[in-house]
Amino acid sequence: MLIIGPPGSGKGTQAERISGCLGVVAISTGDIFRDNVRRRTPLGVEAGKYMDNGDFVPDSVTNSMVRDRLQQQDAREGFLLDGYPRTAGQVDELDGILAGEGQELALVLQLTADDEELVRRLLGRAKDSDRSDDNEKVIQHRLDLYHGQTEAIVARYAERGILAKVDGTGDIDEVTDRVMGAIETAMAASVN
Repeated sequence: MLIIGPPGSGKGTQAERISGCLGVVAISTGDIFRDNVRRRTPLGVEAGKYMDNGDFVPDSVTNSMVRDRLQQQDAREGFLLDGYPRTAGQVDELDGILAGEGQELALVLQLTADDEELVRRLLGRAKDSDRSDDNEKVIQHRLDLYHGQTEAIVARYAERGILAKVDGTGDIDEVTDRVMGAIETAMAASVN
């Protein structure tokens, strides 16, 4: 399963909640990148150059990291990817990774919110968490990238019939209720 949406839409929060409810591991590429940046690993140094500007980390770095992560034992019985794929090349790579394991995506959850709300949330998060990638210029750049690149991959998943759009605005518990309702609906449809 994937959770996708613009920066600040609540993907991380909802991924944690879904993980707890369904007992699957939530895998956030952003968290993995930030951990590597903090530890100043070679991957972290490379990724940090892009993240500080709000740019996507190159597919070659990201794909390799995701492939390695999905091969770990805790992802064998199911997973929820947060922050990947973000480009058409990453969609193709993920399809290949899963096909190699005899798997395919069951569901893509897209959290939606308007840009004004997203900027407000991200500026608030920047104050609370000291994230260098959350300032107004970088936020707008990240939103532009999302609209310009990531929305195209959403259309690919919609064509496959595995996309569920969920309103990401409002109280966190309300959003979780909508997310879990979308998951239940998708699971019921896949059984029929």
